[in-house]
Amino acid sequence: MSAPAQTRPQPLAEPSPSSMTGRQKLVLTLLLGAQFMIAVDFSILNVALPVVGEGLGFSLSHLQWIATAFALAAAGFTLLFGRVADLIGRKRLFIGGMVVLGLSSALGGLATTPEVLLTARVLQGLATAAVTPAGLALLTTAFREGPLRERALGLNGALMSAGFTAGAILGGLLTDLLSWRWAFFINVPVAALVVALAPSLITDSRPAVRPRLDVPGAATVTGGLLLLVYGLTQAGETGWTTPTTLTALLAGLALLVGFWFVEKRATAPLVPVRILKRRSVIWGNVTGLIAFVTETSLVFLLTLYLQEVLGYSPLATGLAFGVLGLGTVIGGTLGGRAVGRFGNRTTIVSGALIQAAATAALLALGTAGGWIWLLLAATFVGGIGNMLMIVGFMVTATSGLPDEEQGLATGLATMTQQVGITLGIPVMSAIATARMGTASGPDAVLSGVGVAILVNSALVLAGAVLAALFLAPRRAR
Repeated sequence: MSAPAQTRPQPLAEPSPSSMTGRQKLVLTLLLGAQFMIAVDFSILNVALPVVGEGLGFSLSHLQWIATAFALAAAGFTLLFGRVADLIGRKRLFIGGMVVLGLSSALGGLATTPEVLLTARVLQGLATAAVTPAGLALLTTAFREGPLRERALGLNGALMSAGFTAGAILGGLLTDLLSWRWAFFINVPVAALVVALAPSLITDSRPAVRPRLDVPGAATVTGGLLLLVYGLTQAGETGWTTPTTLTALLAGLALLVGFWFVEKRATAPLVPVRILKRRSVIWGNVTGLIAFVTETSLVFLLTLYLQEVLGYSPLATGLAFGVLGLGTVIGGTLGGRAVGRFGNRTTIVSGALIQAAATAALLALGTAGGWIWLLLAATFVGGIGNMLMIVGFMVTATSGLPDEEQGLATGLATMTQQVGITLGIPVMSAIATARMGTASGPDAVLSGVGVAILVNSALVLAGAVLAALFLAPRRAR
């Protein structure tokens, strides 16, 4: 394990367990703004992909690489950058990542060829992999364990989920009113503002002696995640049994198994095995993975329903998900309080049961336009439940660890989040497609979406059972 820092980042002064200082509010606003911007980037191009492809000459078969190039880099390098943040300083990595994000967004907006656009998307993904765990680590070390941290993580989770929904709405608006290029350009002033304010607002510690990075561990886990995410995206496009999909998935799993054995023997491991054995880390991240897999893939399934069954436009589809965004904001606001009052396990289990019930209600959807009201009500309630799960997961996965390991903990949590976002869509797409077979039309789409929704609800219910069985009943203060 690496040598601890000589000076640890001191939490900002807290006059009482339930109130923030003015400086804490500024730091929280800055970090939450950056995380919201990152979340928007995950989905802002989704509704604009056909327009982008037409404008730059992407073939239909290669269009998905606009999203995949971002997801591969964001998910594959998150754990590595989470540890790098512990070693060289989270503030330095956070600011550097925001600089890269701003520049790569400008490059994407100015792109005139597919190659330049894909390069920009890879750079955006790498910046995301750096900024997200560093920003979360700065957030958790700015607030002591307890009500304030739970409140901060609840707001962070709410804005991350709301950002994913807002990205779909904003992408549709910008594409229809201006140009798809503004989906990139909008990041530039936000990144510039964060880079300008962060040096004076954020405090950080640096290790007196810089430890060595676990290169074998970094290579195996990064390669394993890249191959796993690539295999999952290929499965959604070409099926689970194609040679490319199987080779990528098996090689990725082999590298991740190899990573475990590398870490057991490493003198300065990227992820100490003792942390991977912690119940809160293991089962907290499992429930977090389920939360992100199910909700992001549900957005995909309901997009198919709204556009292919009810005939909604991309912009109208994005606006319909505004109700889901409102539910996640409410859930995030309540999540920190729920964890403080009832504990991690109860919050996660309750949220999962609410989400599972709301998702199951969507099985009643039909082909008439009036069913939109059921969709809006169910996604609103499900958004609240999903955010309770996510806040409980974030608190669980980052609690009980010293400040010098918060970058690692948040790196693991962020990796879980990004792998879940990437994994859910191809899995649920494959389930829906298998059900539809060669049939087409609204009835076939509704049938495929219905089966995938049933699996989605069952998966959330399984998360509730796992949390109830394996998480500690209440986190000690």
